[in-house]
Amino acid sequence: MSVLETSLEGGVLTLTMNRPEKRNALNLEMMNGLLDGIRRAAADDAVKVLVLTGAGAAFCAGGDVGSMAEGKSFAAGYEANVDVLRQKMEAPRLIHELGKPTIAKIRGAAAGAGMSLALACDLRIAGDSAQIVTAFAKVGLAGDYGGTWFLARLVGVAKAKELYLTSPRVGAQEALALGIVNRVLPDAELDAAVDALAVSLAAGPTVALNYMKRNLTAVADGISLGALLDMEAARMVRSAQTADHREAAKAFVEKRAPRFTGN
Repeated sequence: MSVLETSLEGGVLTLTMNRPEKRNALNLEMMNGLLDGIRRAAADDAVKVLVLTGAGAAFCAGGDVGSMAEGKSFAAGYEANVDVLRQKMEAPRLIHELGKPTIAKIRGAAAGAGMSLALACDLRIAGDSAQIVTAFAKVGLAGDYGGTWFLARLVGVAKAKELYLTSPRVGAQEALALGIVNRVLPDAELDAAVDALAVSLAAGPTVALNYMKRNLTAVADGISLGALLDMEAARMVRSAQTADHREAAKAFVEKRAPRFTGN
């Protein structure tokens, strides 16, 4: 059984963290699998949308605390540990910068690095069982996988400090109110809703969606207004040259739904 299951259907690549007995806690094999899966999503033109989720009752509990208690997680020397962890921590950056829409489908706990991975995605759709937990303070760790960067941009630095320092369990409705998740649904409806959203995005104007995401990523990275306007102008003209734009304009005049091809 693979600790990371992958499936590609209808342009939607789904990565499922698959250690349900450990609430999908990250181990080295899963971290490597995530990097490989995200890189596949970037390189494969057949992939239009990336969905990240967890098997069973949890999204991802973060690091494997059981292994930490046994002294397995950081058994090498300091510099070697830093190098290895930093390499694995490319996953949230790659998700954030991926030129395709990304969706975190959250059921149960998204804690620690699992929370960070969910926050790296463009959209977070949560079941009513979802629990968002920074978790690091509970196990005496400072935090990794970019969670502080993503959370501070979603809720503000002051609230992010509170959530990191006190590590409360944030339920689905509170997470929605704070802007951490985009939508909350009953758990029983979560799979169908995310499937429909992913399929809809995969059938959309690929080039335009890519540019939209890259523009917004540049904003999150602190681009100046003038530089953003230059970027928007170039990408607006480029997207206007696509077959998808011409099809959408024609469909608008003909009062029908456009049929996008991704070109």
